[in-house]
Amino acid sequence: MANKNDKKIMELRDQIAEKKSKLGEIKKFIPKTSCVLNMNNNNYNIHTLNKDKCIELMVNINIYLMSANDLEIEDDYILSGYKAEDWIYDLKEKLKDIKKKEEEKKLKLMENKLTKLLSEEKQTELEIEELAKLL
Repeated sequence: MANKNDKKIMELRDQIAEKKSKLGEIKKFIPKTSCVLNMNNNNYNIHTLNKDKCIELMVNINIYLMSANDLEIEDDYILSGYKAEDWIYDLKEKLKDIKKKEEEKKLKLMENKLTKLLSEEKQTELEIEELAKLL
């Protein structure tokens, strides 16, 4: 019975490993701006923002950008020394980074739960394989 469960657990672990691999292909967040935005008398550091704040700032910047376009302001709309589009780009990239980290955390949690469900014999086998790889 344990072997049947171990087989299914190992299949699920392989699926998790595949998802982790795909997450690793996502490029690292490389900002176009200084990542410190002064807007409405508030300073925002993109590196410290959560998902909701990133979305809120993107919407607000886009409102300003649409308004500037409606007012036929021909020059690029600048916020804290950078184009509004660059701030939106950085916030989108930060959101991707946040989502990637959330997914990695979720996958790690699932992997740990699956490992605990493995039979003691299979856990020992996996540990031996890991040690062998180190040699």
